[in-house]
Amino acid sequence: MGMKRRSFRKITTVLLAATLTLGLLAGCNGSKPADNKQEKVLRIGVLSGGYDDSYFRQQYTDVYEYTHQNIRIEVVPAIDQSQYRYSDGSEGYQQPDYLESMKKIMTGGNPVDIVVTDTSVLNQLIQENMLKQLDPLMQEDKFDTSDFVPAVIDGIKDLGDGKLYGLTPSFSSSALFYNKKIFTDAGVEPPTDKMTWDDIFNLARRVSKGEGKDRVYGFAFSRYQGSDPFYDMQYNYVNALQLKTYDDKAETMTVSSPQWIKVWETMTKLVKDKIIPDSSVGMSDGAMDQWTPISGDLFLSGKVAMTIGENYYINEIVDANNNAAKIKNYKAVDWDVVTVPVHPEKPDVGGNIWLSNTFAINSAAPNPETAWDFIKFINSEDWAKLRSRGNSYEMVARKSYIEPKQGLDYNIQAFYLLKPTPPTDPKDDKMLIEKPGLYSVTNVGRNYYQEVLENKKTPEEALKEWEEKGNKMLLEIKNNPKTQFQEDGTPFVPDESGASGVKY
Repeated sequence: MGMKRRSFRKITTVLLAATLTLGLLAGCNGSKPADNKQEKVLRIGVLSGGYDDSYFRQQYTDVYEYTHQNIRIEVVPAIDQSQYRYSDGSEGYQQPDYLESMKKIMTGGNPVDIVVTDTSVLNQLIQENMLKQLDPLMQEDKFDTSDFVPAVIDGIKDLGDGKLYGLTPSFSSSALFYNKKIFTDAGVEPPTDKMTWDDIFNLARRVSKGEGKDRVYGFAFSRYQGSDPFYDMQYNYVNALQLKTYDDKAETMTVSSPQWIKVWETMTKLVKDKIIPDSSVGMSDGAMDQWTPISGDLFLSGKVAMTIGENYYINEIVDANNNAAKIKNYKAVDWDVVTVPVHPEKPDVGGNIWLSNTFAINSAAPNPETAWDFIKFINSEDWAKLRSRGNSYEMVARKSYIEPKQGLDYNIQAFYLLKPTPPTDPKDDKMLIEKPGLYSVTNVGRNYYQEVLENKKTPEEALKEWEEKGNKMLLEIKNNPKTQFQEDGTPFVPDESGASGVKY
């Protein structure tokens, strides 16, 4: 579900200069000339949207409509987010079912032609034969994908047993950012691509130094001051191992295992030894009283030697460095990037490539030819060339047009060397919607993790207790799928109105 929230990007205007290249774009990759006599409506289904679709249009459709005067594009959200603006909260928040909502706008009397999804929804639509295979269309039109980032193309092919059911013009990714000066000062060789997590943790130990508020930590999962070690670990480390909290039926916990114990032993020792910062770092050393634009950033403020950051974090670093003279006690950071660390079991999988805007053709599309023409257009070389010019929050999918920002020199391939972790099983997503209490089953683990950090329990003891508590919660959910829980894992009892009320 983490993928969903990343679909909300900061709005950046990318088409102000687009009119200069319209003549060039009109013939993208041999695009067939449209029939100019009769207007066609091309309907594009997106996972979520609302009353304002201008950002999506600026990013993907305006130039196409301008160069194809007989095509009118309608953007159709599967989930209309504007409905939540007027909710009084009495019904509580329920995670929307993106898959079922997308299927609704793909069927019926007026189905959408194109769907724009993340890989989780795309995966299930492929399984249910609701998408048109693109390989034959690409062969017929000699549409070449050899220039696409292998991780992007292979990541999509993996969903379709080696066949392509979608294409994306852009992607987001993460890499490991490191502070060159900290490594030089410590006389330690900096990290390299495809290092294992253990290699990175060993490096982190060697460059950690100092005491109290002057402590420099070797590594942080997140650059944000006050971030949560439990969820940082879950998102970046546990997920890449594909460790499950409970079984496929959500009936039995699976956390009291040797692999889980090893993970918690490794992580809690790193926090206790002050190699990885805990959530209090930066919060109690007077930093909040001396706010600067970089005080909430552990990497820019020099408190950590290495951290995981998204590709658009580069914009923030460059901006801070360009304005270093205006920021109190700040020296420009000399930095570079390598791939996110890998697990030895999966040496080519990084887990941090997001294909959140993958375009596919509905099997029931009323206008499949126009749909393919549009997908070719936004996945063309000319489109990549145009998109690569701006400071986009995503990277273009064609390697030839991926270049370091603002003439800088850094290891940009670190963002696309590794394959993405396979998407979450759509059945898991569906279970979370049908059984919202499952979020709490994971969340209650945070309490036990904290007890390990406070030396109240060993990892083995804490995980065993999490398993016992979780099994009780799973039983409650099995008996009543809509059961919700408090932070300590105690169920709520609905009052007469149906709202969650007093615990028992």
